[in-house]
Amino acid sequence: MYKSRIPNPTYYICILFKSTSQSFFTSAVCTERNYFHLTQRRPICGNVNSITVEASLISIFTKTPICLESPELQELSSKLTPQVVESVLKSFRNWRLAHMFFNWASNQQGYTHSCYAYNAMAAILSSARQNASLRDLTVNLLSSQCFWTPGALGYFLRCLGSQGLVKEANSLFDQVKISGLCVLNCYSYNCLLEAISKSGDVGLLEYRFNEMRNLGLPIDKHALTPALQCYCNAGEFEKALIVFNELNDKGWVDQHVLAILVLSYSKSGEVDKAFELVEWTERNLNISLNEKTFCVLIHGFVREYRVDKALQLYDKMRKLGYLPDISVYDVLIGSLCKNKEIEKVRMLQMHMKESGISPDVRIISQLLSCIPEDKDLIQLLEDSCMDLDLGKKMLLYNSILTGLVNDGSVDKAYHLLKATMGFCMNGNNMALDLFHDMDRSGCKRSVFLFNNLIHCLSNADRLDECFDLLNEMKETEFQPTHFTFNCILGCLCRREDVAGALDMLREMRVCGHEPWIKNYTLLVKKLCEHGKAVEARNFLANMSKEGFFPDMIAYSATIDGFLSINEQDHALKLFREVCERGYCPDVVAYNIIIKGLCKTKRITEAEDIVKEILGKGLIPSVVTYNLLIDGWCKYGDTDQAIQCLSRMIEEGQEPNIITYTTLVDGLCNAGKPDNALKIWTEMKHKGCNPNRISYMALINGLCKCQKPDVALVFLQEMEEKDMLADTFIYTALVDAFASNANTAMVQKVLEKMAKRQSIASTKVYMGFKADEQYRYYLYNVLTYPQKSCGRDVGLPKG
Repeated sequence: MYKSRIPNPTYYICILFKSTSQSFFTSAVCTERNYFHLTQRRPICGNVNSITVEASLISIFTKTPICLESPELQELSSKLTPQVVESVLKSFRNWRLAHMFFNWASNQQGYTHSCYAYNAMAAILSSARQNASLRDLTVNLLSSQCFWTPGALGYFLRCLGSQGLVKEANSLFDQVKISGLCVLNCYSYNCLLEAISKSGDVGLLEYRFNEMRNLGLPIDKHALTPALQCYCNAGEFEKALIVFNELNDKGWVDQHVLAILVLSYSKSGEVDKAFELVEWTERNLNISLNEKTFCVLIHGFVREYRVDKALQLYDKMRKLGYLPDISVYDVLIGSLCKNKEIEKVRMLQMHMKESGISPDVRIISQLLSCIPEDKDLIQLLEDSCMDLDLGKKMLLYNSILTGLVNDGSVDKAYHLLKATMGFCMNGNNMALDLFHDMDRSGCKRSVFLFNNLIHCLSNADRLDECFDLLNEMKETEFQPTHFTFNCILGCLCRREDVAGALDMLREMRVCGHEPWIKNYTLLVKKLCEHGKAVEARNFLANMSKEGFFPDMIAYSATIDGFLSINEQDHALKLFREVCERGYCPDVVAYNIIIKGLCKTKRITEAEDIVKEILGKGLIPSVVTYNLLIDGWCKYGDTDQAIQCLSRMIEEGQEPNIITYTTLVDGLCNAGKPDNALKIWTEMKHKGCNPNRISYMALINGLCKCQKPDVALVFLQEMEEKDMLADTFIYTALVDAFASNANTAMVQKVLEKMAKRQSIASTKVYMGFKADEQYRYYLYNVLTYPQKSCGRDVGLPKG
């Protein structure tokens, strides 16, 4: 058995994995009806009629606008079968269309979904990460009383597990078992265990294992492997080793099992244990890592600054006949270049050459950064470009030049420029001119080259030339791709050209291409930055009319735009409209609404939004509670702010420095310095170390509450931590001491300000040089101590 350097685990865990019987689960009752349903098979292919029905449904649901009450749809509803629905669902590229079709089919008289239709919808929603809709689908599934094969149920459980919906998977499993909708077997349990393993819920995993053992189900490799994964995810390596040894005793350890434990060690920073396990399995089990695991481990070891172990794995990889990919060379060469280990870098460079792997721009830039001699630099470039034609050579040179300049290696860039000066006669238009001359020089153009050039021109805001190239593509055999259109769309969005962007979207719709979320979201954000939230909302509405459903991120940006121009009611209206259309806002979107309401002191409405978040099964974030606390403080109700802190802690959200700083500032503004100091003490007790901003908030607040003596203690504590306070902090202290007629402390603070802030180097203020300003200020304080210094003698308040 493999042993690691940890204490021996207790015996009770071992019992968990001992299967006492090899009998199968027989407790479920299978009636004639459900037995027939579970054993029926789907047809291998549909007939001509079903294919026609499928094509008609796809055509209707991919056109806009969609009328669910149309006569054509009503006629097709009578021809629905689970096989037709499953096939149509799999044809949709947009999850919202699929969801709309699925719900429409659910409501048709005489039709019920099969388990396979449910699985098709579950696969679409899990791929699109639509967890709220996936939860609703689970509820719908149970109410439908649909019968399930063990395999189909397992597939649905895995869809839930892939999105972290372990609670839902576990509940579904129990309810199906109780209702007799499925005859559960080992496979069903194993799929549930796989879902549980992703969450690392050790308690739930062990409960299911005991249940399997009590039912007499065999605990095989497919049950133990998720257990290993679960314990690794939970960081319980003692139990993980027990499972690994159980698998080893039964001869079930393979590359996948090995990879789970090795990668978990690596992720937890236990590089030596991971390497020890690799060597032990090679020596005792004659099992080596697969190629993918080698690559992941090498990246992980480099991240842990263990390049020595990463290089040993690289050597093992090559000895086993695996060909390291370019990403492995990239991470190893990058780390070695930083350490200036030139000889090892040259070795890897030679291995790449022997393997026929050409270094990319990133690797070449890294190599150039650590090559000391110019002649070696030129030699590297010549070797890299040996088999490249003129066009590709120039693209490579330009990319390397840009990378070197961005990395600050200006000298290297200069020498490279000298070496390639003969190719740079045409300035910025060189690449475009070269591209136009390619046919004449016998070089073949490609979609890739078209796209790269359009990408570069769009980034340079040369939109007319982008459209020229797009039209040129259309006139040749090269068809524009989604990348082509999105590059130009991105340029239009950066220009805030709403009409141009909509025209491009229409053309993309005709060609069947989807716009990138980042492009239209950028347009929306730019419009909102200039106060054009209405225009942003209209753009998204027009986008929907063209058949593209904007992402919630774009809607959130528009809502934030309305809030930034104090149009809270318009923001709320848009938010509600979006929710009614079937969107599922996340906590970030809700936080935007809460921020806007708190900004205008509509704090009770903000609290209602938090209740809505909880009602939808979402968990308010730290940001949510921070916004509420800030809102209550600005509203003047610090008691509610403290209650909000308590709620936050009860919900398992850990307050951060922003939480405490907001409370300290709010309590001081409310004239409750003693309560502010209690919060400060609680913050430090919980290990949340105050930063420069929090110190200044407390000091300024104590000065407002006429406690300059206490404030001065915190200023000294702040300075001991090498934190420099802003000028307004010293001004606040002087103001507070002067109000108490304590001229000695005023002078002391002013001297401290002169020393710490280097007054002699500050800007001229009100016609005085800085040192003259200080002397004038000091004279007035000492002569007229009854005055409020910060207001009467003209010192800026900071």
